[in-house]
Amino acid sequence: MTSTTPPEIAAHVESLIPQFTLARLLNQDQAGRRISLLGTISSQPAILLAERAAFATDTPHLTSFPTSLSAIKNLGANDIYSWFLAHTTTSPSQPPDLKLNLIYPCTEKHIKKYSVQGLRCVTETPEIYARHIRPYMQAQRDQGRLNWVLNILEGRTEQEDVIYREPGAEGFLLLPDLNWDRKTVGGLHLLGLVERRDLWSVRDLRKRDVQWLRHMRGKLVSATVGLYPEIEEDQVKLYVHYQPTYYHFHVHIVHVGLEAGGTQATGKALGLDNIISQLETMQGDDEAGMADVSLSYHLGEQSELWEKIYLPLKEGRDVEI
Repeated sequence: MTSTTPPEIAAHVESLIPQFTLARLLNQDQAGRRISLLGTISSQPAILLAERAAFATDTPHLTSFPTSLSAIKNLGANDIYSWFLAHTTTSPSQPPDLKLNLIYPCTEKHIKKYSVQGLRCVTETPEIYARHIRPYMQAQRDQGRLNWVLNILEGRTEQEDVIYREPGAEGFLLLPDLNWDRKTVGGLHLLGLVERRDLWSVRDLRKRDVQWLRHMRGKLVSATVGLYPEIEEDQVKLYVHYQPTYYHFHVHIVHVGLEAGGTQATGKALGLDNIISQLETMQGDDEAGMADVSLSYHLGEQSELWEKIYLPLKEGRDVEI
């Protein structure tokens, strides 16, 4: 970006940055991507705001990007997924400034998920769920999309990352989400995976599960604050995704100060406390559940759910899973 500041003024203000003397950190937000520092320049108070710059998107920079990284350190690997910390600087004494996720080999579904695309709001009625979405979920599970989850549950991978495990048929385990750098407390993001294989999504929860859900919620929160004592219980929030990325019921545990991006937005995230309350007050016997309500959410126009189900329904065509 070209500066419009007169050269003499630009030279003066540029000379101020090296003179900044730190007093204390004021704030760290955007999951650690932006910091606010209080200090002095020539004995006068000053605030310095620093934010990671946007990535260059021209082809030469993108081509050289993977080879420009240094001190790449793997944080974990499971099936086709692996994640790392890395430097874009040549000084290994500086902390890593990039968190990397690698999906290899990726599928066409991954490519569509991470591509720029328009969004659509849809309402999934109980009828649409039973007739179209449930068979779609079954097809996804039959394709081996849960291998990485089963690897964790069955003790083949990532066991050193498991923070807490509740054994038994209705047990669950807690581990860091692959999108967290595992050090920025304000960006805390953990994952609770249930042992139960009959729960594919929030749709499978019933009134009879309320007591179990409350028990699990309490254990997840207490384990989180026990491991990270700088966080209190009312600084943690729990939610589930619908539609989820994969069809095995799991809970996201994040710091309440984590800035809400698309994954926490209305139309994607459902608060666990709200789900429990909805189940508890739902009419009907213990078999009544979330499969009996309509749920609204947004979809990318390149997603399979939109292309294979909701677009045909909108256009009056037959749905083919």
